[in-house]
Amino acid sequence: METFLIVTGVIIFIIIVMYNTLISKRNQVDNIFAGLDAILKKRYDLLPNLVATVKEYMVHERITLEKITELRSKATTNTLTDAETVALDKQLSSMLGNLMVAVENYPTLKANENFLHLQGTLNELEEQISAARRAYNQSVTDYNNAIQMFPTNFMAGFMKLKRKEVFSIPVMERQNVDVKNLFQK
Repeated sequence: METFLIVTGVIIFIIIVMYNTLISKRNQVDNIFAGLDAILKKRYDLLPNLVATVKEYMVHERITLEKITELRSKATTNTLTDAETVALDKQLSSMLGNLMVAVENYPTLKANENFLHLQGTLNELEEQISAARRAYNQSVTDYNNAIQMFPTNFMAGFMKLKRKEVFSIPVMERQNVDVKNLFQK
């Protein structure tokens, strides 16, 4: 009888540890995502000023500017899931990259003091976003490992915990830069 109670106590202790570990990892992912979301909000708040400044100079880049405005509007609705936020951030990062490349064709814009300030602020935010993405990806990897590895995968199944997506670089940004083509422009 005493052995049965000890074994039962050990099993209950293991279940409690597994449950608390999974909850801790899920909350850590949510916490880091909230921090990332706060930095993304700063970027979203900066975009109208950037678009307004650039719009005067970049008449031929209207489609890019409209797409950035549209993506910002979607991002600020507060109705997006984490996965939708990740996907939207990828699109917005790509469009901002295109915008900064297009700026190279407008020397008067590159010399504008307001634009330089906005560009500096945007670069600083991008560095913060990059650091937050790394922390988020590490946290999500720990969480995904916990819900997929034995024996916590059984507990995760009972708790209906689902795998989370990490931030990844779009395929287009993984391609090598054609340096020869850059110097010919």
